[in-house]
Amino acid sequence: MSFPKKIKNQELRETVYSASSEIHGTGLFATRNIKKGEYIGTYHGPDAKRNGTYVLWVYDHGEEDKAIGRSGKNLLRFLNHAKPGNAEFDGFDLYARVAIKKHQEITFNYQPN
Repeated sequence: MSFPKKIKNQELRETVYSASSEIHGTGLFATRNIKKGEYIGTYHGPDAKRNGTYVLWVYDHGEEDKAIGRSGKNLLRFLNHAKPGNAEFDGFDLYARVAIKKHQEITFNYQPN
């Protein structure tokens, strides 16, 4: 299935916004109800060579040595950790794992394995 990717903050603001979080610092919140399985946006930024704040690493289980990192520059960098989280990544694309209500914080599990 092909669809336009939401990368720029202007595009992401149709679905999410950043605000103070009860979990930690700044968080990412839903501007509207988001359905289970719905595409939220794409984690965007330059390739990362080392770990740091706002770096997302993507790899297949057991292939950590082939990890690809991105240093987040768009609103998705404000995602906070929760177990199990209400969203999950497929590559750098973020999807709702469950239905997310308007103004609810969007979270994902930083270490699912």
